[in-house]
Amino acid sequence: MFYESFQAAKDFWLQWRSSRVLILLIVFIALFLDNMLLTTVVPIVPDYLYRLHQSTVKSQDDTYRFLARNCTNNELMKRRDYFARHPVDLRIILRTYCNWTVDWAINKTDTENKQRTVILEKENEWVGIMFASKAFVQLLTNPFVGPLTNRIGYSVPMFVGFVIMIVSTLIFASSKSYTLLFIARAIQGVGSACSSVSGLGMLADRYPEDVERGKAMGTALGGLALGVLIGPPFGGFMYEYIGKASPFLVLATLGLVDGLLQLAVLKPGVASEPIEGPSFKTLIKDPYILIVAGAISFGNIGIAMMEPSLPIWMMSTMKASEFQQGAAFLPASISYLIGTNLFGPMAHKIGRWLCCMIGLILIAIALIGVPMATSIYGLIIPNGLLGFAVGMVDSSMMPAMGYLVDIRHASVYGSVYAIADVAFCLGYTIGPALSGFVVHAFGFPVMLYTISFLCLCYAPLLILLRNPPARTERMSLITNENHNSFQYTRSKSLDNDYNLD
Repeated sequence: MFYESFQAAKDFWLQWRSSRVLILLIVFIALFLDNMLLTTVVPIVPDYLYRLHQSTVKSQDDTYRFLARNCTNNELMKRRDYFARHPVDLRIILRTYCNWTVDWAINKTDTENKQRTVILEKENEWVGIMFASKAFVQLLTNPFVGPLTNRIGYSVPMFVGFVIMIVSTLIFASSKSYTLLFIARAIQGVGSACSSVSGLGMLADRYPEDVERGKAMGTALGGLALGVLIGPPFGGFMYEYIGKASPFLVLATLGLVDGLLQLAVLKPGVASEPIEGPSFKTLIKDPYILIVAGAISFGNIGIAMMEPSLPIWMMSTMKASEFQQGAAFLPASISYLIGTNLFGPMAHKIGRWLCCMIGLILIAIALIGVPMATSIYGLIIPNGLLGFAVGMVDSSMMPAMGYLVDIRHASVYGSVYAIADVAFCLGYTIGPALSGFVVHAFGFPVMLYTISFLCLCYAPLLILLRNPPARTERMSLITNENHNSFQYTRSKSLDNDYNLD
């Protein structure tokens, strides 16, 4: 009886392990954790670097030490950075609870508040460079990961990406300098390249039918959206109320769960037979693939430029707290989650080119609205529209990459999704790296207006994707014959890749 129950449970597990749904779940979790780590640092780094800078400045410490000795209600002044953002509150507290007027202290606090603004504006450049380092390293790694998946399969690069993410997370938790934060961010780029390329390639391979692939890609991008959704408010809350290391330790714990799931389901191993497909160089010369890649880059560069600059702009113009800086990205993250899941299956019906074109136009409108906000509540509508529009672009263009490979090349997806990830990373490399310098030279609004104009200029090019030409009929017939042989070989390779019984 026990043996029969055990055998039934084993059969159920083997059947479930071979399910495409479980593969989709693994990719979903990998993208979720990667992007949660990516965005958790957004509200943490600007304030943390500012505090590191302020640790060398004794004037503020001397002021508040004096106040602590002379004010009977000094527990209200423990968070000195709060009063740097809210000097009026300090004035009220001093007069109400201390029963004496210290105009010199108030004037000094006002002066320090101005100095804080200057420091934050200069800090924009360094924060932007650090944020861009991850995408830059990922961009350099992608061309190697794509062809590698053709040779050894998807499972090993996927697991390597998980290991690197854990290492990066632990460095973030223990770092106490800009250099270590920079190294942690750069290391994450290698892990992201492995996870993204192998994950999306795995889905494209397991969902060969175009409509199903669109739905699967939309669901997987939902994991990306959920990570982006939870990351900033989670990081801001944990940093403000518990400490800098706390959010990263939580992420490391969640990462271990993902690693165990990969070991149980994928059982990482090298595929027995390498699969020959179009080279990275061949695909990158395809003009239609380049148009899709450009749309992905322009669709994401706006929000990429906002990641390092929006929190600092909010600190200097709205006196926003760390939690508010993280919460400002919530509308964009929620609407991105809605957009990817809505347009994953819908984009195929209305036309992926049209869906992407509308998305780029909406991105341009949203970017114009962001600098018009005067409070955190004024950011809800433009940020929400921005996230929804970026979701339209990503959920329509990611499946389009696989479709173009199917009709114009051979159905091997590692290299083409390496190009897609390169395009994504290009936006997140150029955006943060330039944002600090552009903001410092021209201002935050001018930066967003410029990106808005570029998105409007690029949108009409999507018309070229309305009916992309396939290979000749002769080539299609040859490909169909080869495709049947390829699918048989690929299925054997996948069995070895996933170690399915």
